[in-house]
Amino acid sequence: MLAAALALALATAWVPPLPLTRAGVQVLAVVDITGSMNVRDYAAGGQPQSRLEAAKAALRHLLAGLPCGSRLALGLFTERRPFLLFAPVEVCENFAPVDGAIAALDWRMAWEADSRITAGLDRAIAMAGEIGTDLVFVTDGQEAPPLRAGALPPFEGQPGAVRGLIVGAGGYGLSPIPKYNDRGRETGFYGETDVQQENRFGPPPADAESREGYNPRNAPFGAAAAGGTEHLSSVREPHLKALADRTGLAYAHLDGPASLNAPLRAVATRSPVAGRLDLRPYLGGAALVLVLAAFLAAPLRALTMRVPTPRKA
Repeated sequence: MLAAALALALATAWVPPLPLTRAGVQVLAVVDITGSMNVRDYAAGGQPQSRLEAAKAALRHLLAGLPCGSRLALGLFTERRPFLLFAPVEVCENFAPVDGAIAALDWRMAWEADSRITAGLDRAIAMAGEIGTDLVFVTDGQEAPPLRAGALPPFEGQPGAVRGLIVGAGGYGLSPIPKYNDRGRETGFYGETDVQQENRFGPPPADAESREGYNPRNAPFGAAAAGGTEHLSSVREPHLKALADRTGLAYAHLDGPASLNAPLRAVATRSPVAGRLDLRPYLGGAALVLVLAAFLAAPLRALTMRVPTPRKA
């Protein structure tokens, strides 16, 4: 056994990796970092957790489960367009920097305050098509300012040309949105008058004439300030599902760190990628087992062969 253990130990220095082929994926993950993603309607370790932190935990779990040879790109979304942080890189050789980049995502990276989800998703789909990846777009779906009369603009791309997921982040109940000052310190929550409750760009809605103070020239939307619940936030699941139908993507709700793995496997474009299986850990483990067995063999044999002493009459 010791001779075999020595042979296995020596083999770890000479045995090359075993080439093999895996089914890998290529994914662009785009994360919404706008203000409503700071809403704390998740929990982790018994403590409240923001949507952004929950999204990061899910993406890090997804990264750890991707087969070697897969490639991941990372982007941010705010205002109306995504920003690519880095192009697709292999997930095993670059695991530490990619995992660190996901962990470092922060709402302070945002360059504008608006959140035009539909426009950002369309541009993220175009970006994924340009770099040849599937798409994972994580957002709570809250448009700021709201869409005019809830109408979706036409999709200029080809539905289904890019595969992937729209991931809805957030709880189903309305929650207050944290408010921060220019130093990044939380100062409370947004109120009704702090947020645009209605989109008043373009022509007025069909019911404008029935509104108080309506004047076709001076007050085409009425004289009263718009009211609503846009200062509160929940996952806008019907809106995100409509976007998924419009673009040919699938929809999944963010519900825990492992909630993205199975939905992505169901829709991802799998392609054969060259991989390697390092046999050295297995050879070294087998050598260790043989060494332990050799040292334990003699005491075990002595115990099994011990003859009991006969009792005196």
